[in-house]
Amino acid sequence: MNSKIYQTMAYDQIKQQIRQYIVSAAGDAELKQLVPSSDNTWVQEQIDETKDGADIYRLENGIPIPKLADVSPHLKRLSIDGTLNGTELAQISQVLKTVQAVVNFFAELEDRPVELRRLYGVVGRLIHLPDVSRRLTTSLQDDGRLTDEASPELRRIRRQITNFEGAIRDQMAGYTRGKNAKYLSDTLVTIRDDRYVLPVRAEYKQRFGGIVHDQSASGQTLYIEPEAVVNKNNQLREAQIDERQEERRILLELSDLLRPYQEDIAANATILGHLDFINAKARYAHALKATEPILSTENIISLRQARHPLIDAAKVVANDIDLGKDYKAIIVTGPNTGGKTITLKTVGLTQLMAQSGLFIAANEHSQVGLFDEVFADIGDEQSIEQNLSTFSSHIENIVKILNSATDHSLILVDELGAGTDPQEGAALAMAILDEIGSMGSEVIATTHYPELKAYGYNRPETINASMEFDNETLQPTYRLMIGIPGRSNALEIATRLGIKSSIIDEARSLTSDDSQDLNNMIADLTAQKRQADLDAEAAAKTLAESQQLEADLKAKFNDYLKQKDHLMDQAKDQANQLVEKTRLRADDIIRDIRKKQLQAGKTVVKENQLIDAKGQINALQQDKRLKKNRVLNREKKRHAFKKGDEVVVRSYGQRGVIVDKIDDHHFEVQMGILKMKIEDVDLERAAPEKDAPKPRASVKRTRSNGVSPTLDLRGHRYEEAMAEVDRFIDSALLAGYPSVTIIHGKGTGALRKGVTEYLRSNKRIKSFGFSPANAGGDGSTIVKL
Repeated sequence: MNSKIYQTMAYDQIKQQIRQYIVSAAGDAELKQLVPSSDNTWVQEQIDETKDGADIYRLENGIPIPKLADVSPHLKRLSIDGTLNGTELAQISQVLKTVQAVVNFFAELEDRPVELRRLYGVVGRLIHLPDVSRRLTTSLQDDGRLTDEASPELRRIRRQITNFEGAIRDQMAGYTRGKNAKYLSDTLVTIRDDRYVLPVRAEYKQRFGGIVHDQSASGQTLYIEPEAVVNKNNQLREAQIDERQEERRILLELSDLLRPYQEDIAANATILGHLDFINAKARYAHALKATEPILSTENIISLRQARHPLIDAAKVVANDIDLGKDYKAIIVTGPNTGGKTITLKTVGLTQLMAQSGLFIAANEHSQVGLFDEVFADIGDEQSIEQNLSTFSSHIENIVKILNSATDHSLILVDELGAGTDPQEGAALAMAILDEIGSMGSEVIATTHYPELKAYGYNRPETINASMEFDNETLQPTYRLMIGIPGRSNALEIATRLGIKSSIIDEARSLTSDDSQDLNNMIADLTAQKRQADLDAEAAAKTLAESQQLEADLKAKFNDYLKQKDHLMDQAKDQANQLVEKTRLRADDIIRDIRKKQLQAGKTVVKENQLIDAKGQINALQQDKRLKKNRVLNREKKRHAFKKGDEVVVRSYGQRGVIVDKIDDHHFEVQMGILKMKIEDVDLERAAPEKDAPKPRASVKRTRSNGVSPTLDLRGHRYEEAMAEVDRFIDSALLAGYPSVTIIHGKGTGALRKGVTEYLRSNKRIKSFGFSPANAGGDGSTIVKL
C-alpha cells in the first residue's frame, strides 16, 4: 500500500505497542517488516495464527519463549570458519533449548482438547538437534562461561588451579598473622598482575624479599610477591595458561560441532521469532480486548462497536459502521469537533490492522474488507515552502488518489472540497464523489456543505450520516448516526452562550425557510434515532437478561437431574448390596436343601421351585448401566415384545417364548415345561438359533435331582479332572442349573488353567469367573450356563 497511509493512520504506533511484548530479535525483525496485504490467503493465515496465539495465551499464558538474541551474525562467522566465543555459543544453545521446550509444550497441548488452526504445522517445521543441544548445555553456563564438564582435561586443570590457589592463600595468610603483620600496611592478601601479593610498608620492603609488582599512590605501600611463594605463583600462572588454551580448544570444538547445522539453526531462530511475534500479537489483542476480524472478499465492512485503538478505552466512544453492502459511499456532515475525523481514522486503522493479520478493536463477528489500497486525505497539509494553500494541498492529494484508485480501493476524505468558495467547493465535492462512484471504489467523506446532504439522499449506493450532538449540553456525543444528515447548531449554541434574542431572531429571519425546515426535519430524525437506539439498547438488555435466566434455569435443571441420578444410583448400590447378601444366603440355603434331599433320598422341594426362588432374588438386582444406555433403550423401544417372540430371561439365563402379555410391563413366558410371570426389563430378544436337524430320539432326565451344583477336583489327576469337568457340565445342563461351581484349588495352577481353557472353548458356557474372596477366591470358578 502507499506509505502515506501508514503515517496518516498512525500505523507505526500500533506496531510500537506490539513491540513491548516482543522478546526475541527475530520476532522484532518480523514486526519491523509487517505491512498490510491484499492477499487473501496470506491475511487469513496471519489471522488464524493470531487466533491460535490468543487461544494459547488464554489457556497457558502464551508460548514459552524466553529472551533470544540475534544469532545470525554468529552463524555468519561459522560460515567463514570462525570460532565463536562462549557468549555466542550460549546464545545459540538458548535457541536450541527453546526449540525443545516449544516442541514439548505443543506435544502436551495436543493431548488436551485444544484445536489450533495453524501452529501445529508451524511447530512441526522446527528441527530438534538433541545431541548438539545436550553438548552445549553440558559445556556452557547461561552467561557463556565453560563448565568443568566441558572436558576432562579442563576439569583436571581447574582442580589443579584450585589446589595451587589454596596453598598460596594459606601460605600468604601466614604473613598476615603473628610477628610479620606489623610490617604490612594492611593484613590482607591481594592480587596484582594476576599474582598474589602482600601490601608491605615501604621501609620494610627487604623483609620478605621477592618481586615488587605495584605501589600505592602515596608510595608508602609496596605490593610485594614474597620470594617464598614465587615458585607456587609461577605454577599457578602456568596452570592458568593451560586453562585458557584448553578453553580455546573447546570453543573451537563446539564451533566445529555447530558448523554443519548452520541452516537448521537459522531456520529454528526464524520460526521461534515467528512464534514470539504471534505471542506478541495475542498479548496485544488481549490488552486491547480485540477480536478476530472476518474477511470479506466482496469488501463489505461491518464493524460492530468499533473503537479507535490508540484512544483510552475509558474515553473512546464505539460505533457501528457499515459500508459496501447496501451503499458504497457515506457522506458524514455536522459541526467541527464532533468526531468525524476520528471515525474516518477508526475505519482506516481497523482495515490496516486486519489486513496485517491483527485482531481489531471491535466486537465479535465484525467484518472487514480486503482492499488493494487504502487512501486517505485527512488533515491540513499546507506547506509554506511549497507555496501550497490548504485547498491546493487537498486537491493534489485527491488527484493522486483518483489516478491510483481501483474498484477494490477504500478512500477516506476529510472536509471534501473545503478551503474555497462554499458553492464551488460543494459542486467540486459532488463531482469528485461521482468520479469515485464511477470507479467502483468505496468512500467515506466528511463535509460541512449542506448541499451534500441532498446529494447523499439522491445518489444511488450513497447514504448520509452525522455525528450526534446533544442539544441539552451543547456537546457532541461522538456517536455515528447512519441515515441522518448533520444539522447546524450555530444558533442554539449562540443562544446558550448569551447572544441577545433579537440578534438570534434576526439571524433566523435571514435564514431561508427551506434551510430551517431541513434543520427541523434533521432534528426530528435525530430525536427519533436516539429514541430508537435507547429502545434497542433496552431490548438488548432485556434479551440478555432473559438468555442469562434461561441459561441459569437450564444449569439448575441439569444439576437437579444429575443429583437425582446420583441419589438413584446410591439407592441402587445399597439395594444391590442387600441383594448380593441375600443371594449368597439363598445359595447356602439351596445348597443345604439339595444336600439334605440327597441324603434323605427323596425330593421335598422341586428343582424348578428352587430355580424360581433364586430367579426372584436375581430379579431384584438393579442394573444402572443398562438403564443409562441410550442405544439399548432406543433399541428396546423399537423392538417391543409381543406374543410368540423368543426371548432370554436374564435372571435365569434361560430361553423362552412369550405366551401372553399380562400388562404393560409383565409377560407370561414359557420356559421348557414352566410358565412364569416375567417383568419386561428382565427380558431381551433371543438371537435366532442355527437350524439343525431334529434328533429322532428323545432325551429324558432320569436322576437330575441327584446332581450337585458343585464339583470338587482337588486331588484328581489332570486328565481325570478334565473328563470329570466335561461330564459335570453336561449333567448340570440337563439338570437346568443356571450356574455351578468348580473347585480346582490353587496349588500349581495346572488344574485352574485346564478348567479355564475348557470353559473358554465350550459354547454352552455363558460366562465364568473366580469366586469372591470370601468364597474361595481364585481357588474355585463360578460358571454360568
